[in-house]
Amino acid sequence: MKFIFLLSLIISSIAFSQNEKTSTTPSKKGSFYLYWGWNRDLYTNSDITFTGPNYDFKIDGVEARDRQSPLTVDTYLNPQNITIPQYNGRVGYYLTDKYSISIGVDHMKYVMRANQINNVSGHIANSGTGFDGIYDNTPTLISPSFLSFEHTDGLNYINSEFRRSDKIFEKGKFKFYFSEGVGAGVVLPRTNTTLLGNPRYDQFNLAGFGVLAFIDLNIDFNDRFFFRTEFKCGFIDLPNVRTTMFTDDRAKQHFSFLESTMVLGVNLNTKTKKK
Repeated sequence: MKFIFLLSLIISSIAFSQNEKTSTTPSKKGSFYLYWGWNRDLYTNSDITFTGPNYDFKIDGVEARDRQSPLTVDTYLNPQNITIPQYNGRVGYYLTDKYSISIGVDHMKYVMRANQINNVSGHIANSGTGFDGIYDNTPTLISPSFLSFEHTDGLNYINSEFRRSDKIFEKGKFKFYFSEGVGAGVVLPRTNTTLLGNPRYDQFNLAGFGVLAFIDLNIDFNDRFFFRTEFKCGFIDLPNVRTTMFTDDRAKQHFSFLESTMVLGVNLNTKTKKK
């Protein structure tokens, strides 16, 4: 009986050991991921202040919208054109199976609506245009000859994000995750501006910073590829926007935004761990 008991114990131990080795599940801890996709954006109205040697004025409640490129295969999938649409690119690292950090760019576009009527306060002098004068909450047509103002190449929000992901459902090779997180970063716009008859200006400039919070739904296939849709809300503060070729000409504004994205990605060097 002692021999049978000992033999049973040895067989059970071997079977458990074999099951432990073969029963594994993918682990994302210590692995990287990257994705590429596209976004749509909504912006709150924004007061914009313009300053220069001969002017200092504020335009109240400026309306702006995004600018999505026409949906064509050449625009969105041609490698030569992939930076033309409003895009999102990101690379991340899993600290644990649930928590990750990442860095990326949200290439949004901000376009002031042309020919809107806004209250203007301040003064303009020696501009050589018909807009010289004193303004005191004066309703004014913001025509392209007065001002054209766009962050269209683009708003370029370069940020880091911290994310928690939880698996909510699994079916075959598909796994569904819900995530939430926060982020912060700098804004490096290429602002397209024509102001008071000055030549068009369009150069990159470190103009400010932003913060955001987000939620997303992530669908993994075979623990390798994934599709993700994200919803972000955030705040952008731009105290240092270049507006003309002259370094003394500046603008400042701040606004909130809502962003929705759809991205495709890949998980790299995913490991396995014992259950």
